[in-house]
Amino acid sequence: MKLNGTSSNAQPKKVEGIHNHDKQVSQTSTTSNKKKQVKKTTKQVQLTEKEQEEKSQIIGENHIATSIETPLRKDAFELDDATKIEKIADHFKEIMDILGLDLTDDSLQGTPKRVAKMYVQEIFKGLNPENKPATKMFDNKFGYNQLLVEKNISFHSHCEHHFVPIHGKAHIAYISNNGVVGLSKLHRIVDYFARRPQVQERLTNQIGEELKKMLETEDIAVVLDAAHMCVSMRGIQDQTSTTITSFYSGKFNEEATRSEFLKYIQ
Repeated sequence: MKLNGTSSNAQPKKVEGIHNHDKQVSQTSTTSNKKKQVKKTTKQVQLTEKEQEEKSQIIGENHIATSIETPLRKDAFELDDATKIEKIADHFKEIMDILGLDLTDDSLQGTPKRVAKMYVQEIFKGLNPENKPATKMFDNKFGYNQLLVEKNISFHSHCEHHFVPIHGKAHIAYISNNGVVGLSKLHRIVDYFARRPQVQERLTNQIGEELKKMLETEDIAVVLDAAHMCVSMRGIQDQTSTTITSFYSGKFNEEATRSEFLKYIQ
């Protein structure tokens, strides 16, 4: 029994209007065009990557924040602190080696580990929610309903674009809504959000929004006045300028209340 299309000596089938040879040429031409399209697509992707890099540089140089939330991966805390310190030390050692530093020198041998511990346990410890300060509210039994202002709260942070220091003063005010909090907690909230790679605008908003939740009031004011090392020690290298950002909500959107606050922090 003979099955159609299974004969071993079957001749190539001709397509009407196109001989088999012409079809092969057509296929070769199509394949060539596809390769050109792939090359063109790759070039477009490379151009897009270049544009993305330029965009990132512009964002970094202009100190632009992309969101109120600190950009963190979902798996940011799967590694424990000890493992993070070990990995960061290894990478920082490689950076120092690439820079040409002699890691056998007594002064430099311990630097990778010191830097790693500093990153995880000190200057970036605000990334970990477990380090968020606990707060305890107290009843406002004395009925104080005017501005409470805590000014000149010192803070240190790091620019997320260049990883160099930001340092300055925070000024906070709130109007109690039946609850008050210990003054040191205001300092601790500022410190918690400052101890992470930051942009000052984001830092200001994070402090303001957290105080609204913590104090259970809309009447919050935050002003930050800070110097940025990415401005003073690189780039324009301006030594005298500072950056001021503000957050106002509730009654502080009213001119009289805001003016009173600003008068106190001058």
